[in-house]
Amino acid sequence: MLFFLPQDGVCKVGFTATKKIGNAVKRNRAKRRMRALFCKHSKNLKNGTYIFVAKQSLVESPAQNLEKDFKKVIFRSRAFLSND
Repeated sequence: MLFFLPQDGVCKVGFTATKKIGNAVKRNRAKRRMRALFCKHSKNLKNGTYIFVAKQSLVESPAQNLEKDFKKVIFRSRAFLSND
């Protein structure tokens, strides 16, 4: 899940995972995976505040599916600078 607030000149990002995800190891892994995807695609994103909320399926998803879902969420929020 993504919350996006467009703002000029501001680029903030936050990652959160609740205890519904699992123990601390699973929560940290989910946040690391989201952080890695954000870093990979950050150069193609608009300025603004991004808040990513991990869901249970994130822990078990393969990397290819995760990247596809990440791009879909970003595209729906209209945060891409270009159509990558």
